[in-house]
Amino acid sequence: MKNALWENIFRGISKELSKEVLTLKKVPVFEGLEPKELSEIEKLIHHRTYKPDEVVFRRNAPGEGMYIILRGKVDILTESGEGTSSVVASLKEGDFFGDLSLLDKEPRSATALAKDHTTLLGFFRPDLTALLKRKPQLGVKILMNLASVIGERLRKTNDLLSQMQSKNISATDT
Repeated sequence: MKNALWENIFRGISKELSKEVLTLKKVPVFEGLEPKELSEIEKLIHHRTYKPDEVVFRRNAPGEGMYIILRGKVDILTESGEGTSSVVASLKEGDFFGDLSLLDKEPRSATALAKDHTTLLGFFRPDLTALLKRKPQLGVKILMNLASVIGERLRKTNDLLSQMQSKNISATDT
């Protein structure tokens, strides 16, 4: 006969991570954070939903923070002087954008447009600032990861510029 007093009362408790935490874990800005730290970030994120072809933010709008795609797709567009726009990136679930605005208060450099029914997680500068005051070590980890992401993008941009300059020099030599 089983003794009910000695059964494992914790057996039914699930240790599954939420979809939000699973998504955060894949974003380089939150890379290497402990589950407890990711749970702390989960408390700070904001859910936003968009319909197809709804603008998330427009070029030159104030930048408040970054977005992570939980569900759906987002196109990043740049506008030319003639009023036409070009897609510079098509992003999907798990991708992130707008992260530079966590560091500066400059206006957005492009427009973000939802392409499907889209759910985004927003992580905003005031939340990061509050986190830095409340849990400085966690805030510094995020800032270091963010610096790494931006550094990598800068290196890739420099490589592309270098390649373009080489092609231009080669074209003028012939």
